[in-house]
Amino acid sequence: MAESREPDTTLERAYWARGMRLVAGVDEVGRGCLAGPVVAAACILPPNIERIDGVRDSKLLTAKKRAELVETILGTALATAIGAASRQEIDRLNIRAATAIAMRRALARLGDWQQAIIDGPLFIEFANSPIAGVIDADATCLSVACASILAKEARDGLMCRLAGRHPEYGWEQNAGYGTAKHLDALQRFGPTPHHRRSFRPVRELLPELRTAGSTP
Repeated sequence: MAESREPDTTLERAYWARGMRLVAGVDEVGRGCLAGPVVAAACILPPNIERIDGVRDSKLLTAKKRAELVETILGTALATAIGAASRQEIDRLNIRAATAIAMRRALARLGDWQQAIIDGPLFIEFANSPIAGVIDADATCLSVACASILAKEARDGLMCRLAGRHPEYGWEQNAGYGTAKHLDALQRFGPTPHHRRSFRPVRELLPELRTAGSTP
């Protein structure tokens, strides 16, 4: 991860200077989880904005601070949108392809946009499109950091709701990641319909899938 500095609009300004007013930052949350969907968000900020106080990569913020910043981001952005790919799509395709689908859905729901910046290397699905992949963009690029916060809040909220149906797994605290409590519950109670069958800790509990190729 890049150093913990306040993200700015250096990347966006390069596109604004070329007349592109609608620059969308895009990020995802949930790639490494054992349960639930992968969720992406897209965010277009007003041209010439410099910073939004408190915005950082969502992983560096407390839940309380993220919730506060969501309201600020929604009140500041020109447009925002959420997209997701289901557990079934993750298992049918793979987590990389499903992540690209979630990002495309977020962008499709955003409305008009001229350029997008995503966190990380560019997916092959986005080749020859106005989408740029930037390593550590969630820590350095303001619109991507905003998208990171929106995506995490949306996904964490969903996992909290699912935790009400499956309280044994602690999803209200771990959001579906493979914590010790989650892994222990998997061993004791087995997978739920929301667990990703293609991920090894889940697959190994399902005899019919043990010999199938999967995500580590």
